[in-house]
Amino acid sequence: MIVATNNKGKLREIKSILDEYELYSLKEKGIEIDVVEDEDTFLGNAKKKAKEIYDLTHEETIADDSGLCIDALDGFPGVLTHRFLGENKTDSERNDYLINELNKYDNRSAEVVCNLVYYNGEIFVVGEGILNGTISKEKRGTNGFGFDEIFLLPNGKTLAELSPEEKNDVSARSLAAKDLKKKLKKILTK
Repeated sequence: MIVATNNKGKLREIKSILDEYELYSLKEKGIEIDVVEDEDTFLGNAKKKAKEIYDLTHEETIADDSGLCIDALDGFPGVLTHRFLGENKTDSERNDYLINELNKYDNRSAEVVCNLVYYNGEIFVVGEGILNGTISKEKRGTNGFGFDEIFLLPNGKTLAELSPEEKNDVSARSLAAKDLKKKLKKILTK
């Protein structure tokens, strides 16, 4: 199966849970494509990526879309999590912006949503993971990527303060991969 990403962190998280399948990144398959994520839901973007890669390769494909939804900002940045300040901004710049925006509010609650989609040319199988937490008042931790350094778990640690193994036990992508794994077992063993 192809995992429609070249993000090493995402790939590692997905491979560690879907370990009974042979999974390859786009790079490992020699595919250079950047699917435009222009749908207005995580599920829409994940399905679009899975279908475009499948149509190109005719190989089973897994794709995801995920993002940070902040309650005080009416779910923003949502599907724009990686792009809301523009394509050339860094994770650190986006995180600084969000921390500064949330300094205007008492409510710092947020959730990370991940939709992980399998597509084989006939059916879509969807795994979903939702992780609840809050946005920290400062960046903390050096592990992870994206908004991990500002997403605060109920245990008081940010995702970036967890080891990769600890993060993979609790992340929204991990929850989505575990959900997808259960559903794939039912479908692929028929």
